[in-house]
Amino acid sequence: MTRVADRINRLSESATLAVAQKSRELKAQGIDVISLGVGEPDFPTPTFIKEAAKKAIDENYSYYSPVPGFPELQNAILKKLKRDNGLDYAANQIVVSNGAKHSLANVLQVIIDKGDEVIVPAPYWVTYVDLVNYSEGVNVVIPTTVDNDFKITPAQLEAAITPKTRAFLFSSPSNPTGSVYTRDELKEFADIFAKHPNIIVISDEIYEHIIYGKKFESIAQFPEINDRVVIVNGVSKSYAMTGYRIGFIAGPQWIAKACNKLQGQFTSGPNSVAQIASVAALLHDGSEVTMMVEQFEKRRNLVLSMLAEIPGLKTSKPDGAFYVFPDCSAYFGKSDGEMTIQNSDDLCYYILSKGHVGVVSGDAFGAPECFRLSYAASEEQLVKALTRIKDVLGRLK
Repeated sequence: MTRVADRINRLSESATLAVAQKSRELKAQGIDVISLGVGEPDFPTPTFIKEAAKKAIDENYSYYSPVPGFPELQNAILKKLKRDNGLDYAANQIVVSNGAKHSLANVLQVIIDKGDEVIVPAPYWVTYVDLVNYSEGVNVVIPTTVDNDFKITPAQLEAAITPKTRAFLFSSPSNPTGSVYTRDELKEFADIFAKHPNIIVISDEIYEHIIYGKKFESIAQFPEINDRVVIVNGVSKSYAMTGYRIGFIAGPQWIAKACNKLQGQFTSGPNSVAQIASVAALLHDGSEVTMMVEQFEKRRNLVLSMLAEIPGLKTSKPDGAFYVFPDCSAYFGKSDGEMTIQNSDDLCYYILSKGHVGVVSGDAFGAPECFRLSYAASEEQLVKALTRIKDVLGRLK
């Protein structure tokens, strides 16, 4: 009998990867498709990082690393946390994994038991709710809208907490909205969590350095809850190292110890060469990151100006990451005579099939009235893509 385990049935297919696959299929047919679906910097990995990787190969970093990562990478992470965030950790509070997604999976697996509730603000990164489901936890989703910059309020957070609440999972800067929580906003959350000592806060900070005109703030900075915060971060986004697959956590020693135990059975330590390359990335002066962020900001402004010319799309101004998340509900019920748009899934399929631009439905992010567009592409591609989107949406009446 062909039967997979229930834990696999609880998982959804990745919506972002599905869009990328569909875009590749159309390209293979000779169609000029512009894919704005996957969140991946289009810049090459900086040369100094590639040189460090080559050097690591020459120096025979080809053996198993310790499960939680090489000491030199753990130390580089400690220096980064102190330099960038003013946070003090010990090496036994750091676990390096195969990307930040792996880090998140580890944390949820070691703290969530069946029936435990995890509060997740929506829109959320597509993988959050599936990882909670896989861990047999219960997602408690707090909805937001474009009108409040896709941020939850302290009152919403308080109302969502129950005796079964085990964790709060969020990202700032946010994927998919680009929203960034301020220090004052995070302090209000910290004051609430201080009253609930059983709640673990999981702070996804992978877009930490991709931020515009604001200072990044970590919720781990507040001493009243620091011993219950798990920071999840990595090198993929800020250093254009998505394929290197290096993420890490910094958190309570008991959680790090449990993640080390779990990872020891599932994957062992991550890629040795990629770890040494990550040391170079984290200890660098940040000039390469600044260059990329400047380009992302220019692209953001370009995309926002072109989206503003499309009637019916409602957007917030993202302060970080490289996404825009327009509310497209004004198009629901409209038709081009061949296809009627019922939801964001329909609209994204319409944009892909008629305009040959790949974007991701907001349904996968817990916001079915929106879609996600990544501006991690060249200005030329973005202009072409937005022109196509404006043209095809103009056909809907």
